[in-house]
Amino acid sequence: MSTSTLPLPSADAQAHSERLRRHIQAQIVAAGGHLPFWKFMELALYAPGLGYYSAGAHKFGPAGDFVTAPELSPLFAACVADALAPALRQAGKGAVFMELGGGSGAFAEACLTRLQDIGVLPARYAILEPSADLQQRQRERLQAQLAPALFARVEWLQGPIEQPWNGVLFANEVLDALPTPRFVLRGGAVHEECVGLDGDGRFVRCEQPADPLLVQAVERIRARLPQPLPDGYRSEVLAQLPYWLQAVVGGLRNGALLFVDYGYARQEYYLPERSDGTLRAFRQHHLIEDVFAWPGLQDITASVDFTALAEAGLAAGFEFSGYCAQASFLLANGLQAHLQAAEAQAADDVARHNLRQQVKRLTLPSEMGERFQVMGFQRGVDLEPAFALGDLSHRL
Repeated sequence: MSTSTLPLPSADAQAHSERLRRHIQAQIVAAGGHLPFWKFMELALYAPGLGYYSAGAHKFGPAGDFVTAPELSPLFAACVADALAPALRQAGKGAVFMELGGGSGAFAEACLTRLQDIGVLPARYAILEPSADLQQRQRERLQAQLAPALFARVEWLQGPIEQPWNGVLFANEVLDALPTPRFVLRGGAVHEECVGLDGDGRFVRCEQPADPLLVQAVERIRARLPQPLPDGYRSEVLAQLPYWLQAVVGGLRNGALLFVDYGYARQEYYLPERSDGTLRAFRQHHLIEDVFAWPGLQDITASVDFTALAEAGLAAGFEFSGYCAQASFLLANGLQAHLQAAEAQAADDVARHNLRQQVKRLTLPSEMGERFQVMGFQRGVDLEPAFALGDLSHRL
């Protein structure tokens, strides 16, 4: 099915999208005629009660707009649990497992189950989830699926843990959803992409001179690329990433950080031929080129610059643990053994076939295996063994 043949949203969904559209239009008018793109993205995804992640539409799984690795298979969470278990042990008594953006709750369910099986339960499993709707869905799922004593360890945070804490922080497909600034090169100067309105009230691209923070971030990128970027080149840069990372780790003293997302090392991200960046939208498992279409009903996302993430982790005072493709990471952390154990417990050949199909989607280069990458950081613990296969740090 092509994007042109996607069915129209329901009447209720269209009305919801129109309410968000009018809200964003009012914000643009109030701001003098345009908003920075990152602000448009923030409103489209997170406007209270209206944004894509803030409202009640089903996001994850076959019935939603995309499938994440935790929804695809509990084997993913089992491997992550095995990878982080040594760091949890080393973090000591009272260690916290903190998950950023809990999705449907599928990861927390499978991860806690695995950590209980291997005797490495954290004192607290804390989920930092900005969406009240998703919080409720996670709570209902985990309360129904976990034993009461295990569910009692789960808590939902209103913000980062500011007091001193030890443990691990995990984020799957979080960085790609951070509202990102967009830049445009004009005559060698850096401009910021904005969103304005045409005569009919439709969202349109426009530009303004970039502020010093964005200019500095873009110039640092250009200085480190092997070839110049052409005039008119557009892309994204998360200039605020170092500040965001320091904020979300809060008071973490000893522990590990683990990020899984799709993206590239910097030189691959900013290829001259990638002249319009990596920005795109998804609705009902289909790529949507028009990020302005159906606000509130489609995800908006940009790939991750893993070189920038490495720099942010080091700037926050952590040691670099490793960087590899998702397939390598899962294979290094027990995927084959987890598959064999699951197959042994499967009810029939159909169930075993489904398990093998899940593993293929998690690991094949044409699926998630190489499009998704994993990066880790550590302080006072050792996460490096989790990156024993397929090191890609030379690309950074």
